[in-house]
Amino acid sequence: MKTRLFAVYIAALVSILVSASGALAATAAATMGNYVVVLNDDVTDPATLAAQQVKSLGGKLGFIYQYAFKGYSASLPNASLPTLQADPTVNYVMADHDRAVAISAQTLPTGIDRIDGELSSTVSGDGGGSVNVDVAVIDTGINLSHPDLNVVGGRDCVTPAAPTLDDLNGHGTHMAGVIAARDDGQGVVGVAPGARLWSVRVADAGGFATFAQAICGIDFVTANAATIEVANISLEGSGTDPGSGCRTRDAFHDAICSSVKAGVTYTVAAGNSGRDAAATIPAAYDEVITVSGLADFDGKPGGLAAPTCEFDGDDSFYNQSNFGADVDLIAPAVCIVSDSLTVVDPVTGLPTPTYATLTGTSVASAHAAGAAALGKAGAPKATPSQVAHGLQAAGNANWSNADDPDGIKEPLLNVDTL
Repeated sequence: MKTRLFAVYIAALVSILVSASGALAATAAATMGNYVVVLNDDVTDPATLAAQQVKSLGGKLGFIYQYAFKGYSASLPNASLPTLQADPTVNYVMADHDRAVAISAQTLPTGIDRIDGELSSTVSGDGGGSVNVDVAVIDTGINLSHPDLNVVGGRDCVTPAAPTLDDLNGHGTHMAGVIAARDDGQGVVGVAPGARLWSVRVADAGGFATFAQAICGIDFVTANAATIEVANISLEGSGTDPGSGCRTRDAFHDAICSSVKAGVTYTVAAGNSGRDAAATIPAAYDEVITVSGLADFDGKPGGLAAPTCEFDGDDSFYNQSNFGADVDLIAPAVCIVSDSLTVVDPVTGLPTPTYATLTGTSVASAHAAGAAALGKAGAPKATPSQVAHGLQAAGNANWSNADDPDGIKEPLLNVDTL
């Protein structure tokens, strides 16, 4: 049942179907395999070296990474791996895996209400100005024609030969709306209204990404770390935290680690598998802000509201959310209305905005990304660690954790002081 829910995005967490172990044995039987190659830090020209190595091994070059770390992705003969791994310029090689409602007047979504967005410094819902901060949405893209969203740039890591920043799925657009929908009197309003959004497309129309695509997006964000302050990742895969430092032989972790080191604050979904987040990546990584899900149906504390689109208890732990010591915050995740893909009006021929209701820890993470954006707007020099601690300090305990499997009562995201 959960697999089907993911497929139609009721659960609202994009899947990255990869393994953190990077075990090369998984593809050893095939003639060709897809790999991420991490080069040594002293390599001065990774693009040229990558082209030379791939050509000499009879492979096909994919992405070049220059900022999160120096390296590349490629399709390579499996038999060539010992040669590549023995190359003195190569740090390590890791296997890549892939897989195969209209609102006329502006609405204050229950999630924004629950975290007191209307009481924040920008007073979500009062028709005020825009938050002066840049947020990357590392997801399925963002609908470029949606009037609620201030998209200023990005990167396509799915179809780089014919690039588009546009969202062909709807998930990334929904996250963008939660984070930063404009306070313009129509549609919905976000946590950090009008913030500049960067559409970093790493997942395809079906909502699936590979390691190589995800790292491509992180590399783009790291390259623009002087501009992009916050990044949200709503990807889920099986894996564990490989340890401290940015050279752990887990390229996904190492890319995020380097990006955080460059000053970007990352918010990520805890996952919707109902298990300890320690077995889910990137939720298990220490460098990120991991967010679990709260079921809330009226935007108010007290636990008095009846369920709407999902069967769960009001003000309780979302029944499919991951949990555990890796979780830093909890935020609204159930039945959240936000922006969706535009459709062409059959009469006028113009794009018409639409809206959707989604559930999942992706949405919780997006609320935290908006909060992190408010934190950075108020304290531009704050480090990712300081932003994380600030969000935890600003949170409250006004929710019931009676059904939280780990018994840990994470701070509930709140932005009334941000």
